[in-house]
Amino acid sequence: MKKLYLSLMVCLMVAVSAHAADEPVVIGEVTMPAVQSSAAFKQVQKKLGKWEGKMTQGLTGAVIDVSYEWRLTSGGNTITETLVEDGVEMLTTYSDDNGELVVKHYCALGTQPVFSVSSVSDTELALALDESANDLHAEHESFVTSMKWTMQNDNDSMLFTNTVMLNGELTENSALLTKVD
Repeated sequence: MKKLYLSLMVCLMVAVSAHAADEPVVIGEVTMPAVQSSAAFKQVQKKLGKWEGKMTQGLTGAVIDVSYEWRLTSGGNTITETLVEDGVEMLTTYSDDNGELVVKHYCALGTQPVFSVSSVSDTELALALDESANDLHAEHESFVTSMKWTMQNDNDSMLFTNTVMLNGELTENSALLTKVD
């Protein structure tokens, strides 16, 4: 009986959240125009919630604690990612511009690289530095150059990798993340 009750509650919550997502956004008495999200934006939406794991730094081999939280904001048009690596908090934003996902990362390295989609599928999203939107130089700046998330079979875990230009040297980090909320 308890399983049946829980199953019914889950179905009800899914139905309510699906209905709410279909509702137009209204601020005061003004209805916001409907926005069509890109496939890449929808892939990021799969990450909504809190995730935790361990990251292995390619440069040193150190293993650090990491946590990520993806939240939908701006009437459903932007996703914010708050990430904490070894106690240092950073922010990344995801939003569509003319049907293309634009990602801006506010990094602890002191740079704000902008990314565009290099590939997207049902299970993977890969981002590359958007050369036309950045004026970053490896000779005198450190910055993230790529990011990739691969959802695992259960969608409750994912592999995250990124590459970072650090003091003129390209390094790769990887983390296995598990959904916690």
